[in-house]
Amino acid sequence: MATDLWYEDMHRSGDDLLARGARLAGGLRALGVQEGDVIAVLLRNDPVYADVVHACRIAGCYYCPINWHFTAEEVRFLLTDSGARVLLVQDDLLPAVRDAVPAGMPVLSVGGPAAGATEYEAWLAQQPAYDGPRVAPRGHMAYTSGTTGRPKGVLRQALPLEGLEEQLARMRSVVRQTYGLEPGCRALMSAPLYHSAPGSFIQNALQMAERLVLTPRFDAEQVLALVEKHRIDVLYLVPIMYVRLLKLPPEVRARYDLSSIRFVASTGSPCAPEVKRAMLEWLGPVIHETYASSEAGMITVATPADAAARPGTAGRPVDDAQLRILDEHGRQCAPGEIGLVYVRQPAYPDFTYRNNEAARAAIDRDGLVTLGDMGYVDADGYLFICDRASDMVISGGVNIYPAEIEHELVRYPGVADCVVFGIPDAEYGERLLAMVQPMPGAEIREAEVIDWLRQRLSGFKVPRSIVVEAQLPRDETGKLAKRRLRDRYWEGRQRRV
Repeated sequence: MATDLWYEDMHRSGDDLLARGARLAGGLRALGVQEGDVIAVLLRNDPVYADVVHACRIAGCYYCPINWHFTAEEVRFLLTDSGARVLLVQDDLLPAVRDAVPAGMPVLSVGGPAAGATEYEAWLAQQPAYDGPRVAPRGHMAYTSGTTGRPKGVLRQALPLEGLEEQLARMRSVVRQTYGLEPGCRALMSAPLYHSAPGSFIQNALQMAERLVLTPRFDAEQVLALVEKHRIDVLYLVPIMYVRLLKLPPEVRARYDLSSIRFVASTGSPCAPEVKRAMLEWLGPVIHETYASSEAGMITVATPADAAARPGTAGRPVDDAQLRILDEHGRQCAPGEIGLVYVRQPAYPDFTYRNNEAARAAIDRDGLVTLGDMGYVDADGYLFICDRASDMVISGGVNIYPAEIEHELVRYPGVADCVVFGIPDAEYGERLLAMVQPMPGAEIREAEVIDWLRQRLSGFKVPRSIVVEAQLPRDETGKLAKRRLRDRYWEGRQRRV
């Protein structure tokens, strides 16, 4: 099935998308891009992403999506570390990063002409369709900050052509259970495509969906309107989007027909049980949560029934996925005992970190990998994620996981985003500090927020201080820069806890 793409007032048929992808693949080959090479993509949510996805499947090259909010130096690092051979860039983004582009790298300007670049649409129209040998399809090479250091490119091994269909069938089974994507569905994507999971979602949607609707950015009411207009049955949302949808006035939420929704997929961060419960009450039994990573792929899924029976669970392993909880000595933890989460999803080929095989080896134990997440499984094998090991706060000898507090804090009226971490305390070793980013026009008062949290959390989990920031900083992967914020308070200290 050839997937149609809708973007604002633009509609491209599936056949047109496939033809554009074939021409891009042919053009990249003419530029010297070979199987296994990387191209860099510095775009907002743009229909050209569909060209890139199809071209990488046809020509067997990877694409490295770059967060368009990055500074020139951050872009320079990714262009260099990824080994990108070509850059596709939004025309208005190019001037700010022009000096970061390596000398001699071909630059294709999307959206219009730009100095020092070749205009993409005119160039694409002149390219012949790819006529090279059949190669193993490739996808995105996401960069992830992991637990330490600079971001690392997750380079997944190619699928061998022999046995390709069997392996793809295994992957499609995982995708169906975790993303809800299946042949003939209608999918909507409003999250930034420079993130790993949204990129994975559209790569699969462009293979299976009847229609893919892409939005330039997330707008809560617009999402509801598009669901009604296109009769969307599959959406990808993350917990912060749930919160913003729930903050819409009841009369706005009631304005749209959402009965077509069959499956809402969520991954990237755990969802607060109260938020998920509110979404289930509103939309019905359609919310699914997945524990996944750029490195390991989709490991578990929590169905709506799981969420009702075991609030807070990330679900059970999907198909042949392996899951173990190990203590600091590598011993398997008993049910209910918190330890490091180790996983493997055989439906996906193995990976390495580009230019950093030592980092890949460091997270491996007996063929399973950990991303530093702390969690436990119950007696029935359901996974519960507590937090990142590096984010855990030890205050007065008590282990506190900030994710639980952030889940509550983001629900406070007027909070757009938040982060909680530990800072030095002479008596307790560490104490909790929260930073919140208000919505435009909202006024956040520290004392009122603390009182609100005390009604919902144990006293030892309530931050002593709330700092309001107009804009919280983000790291190289677009996630909140918790480590950078925390380091301000620990600078010059030998102890970190």
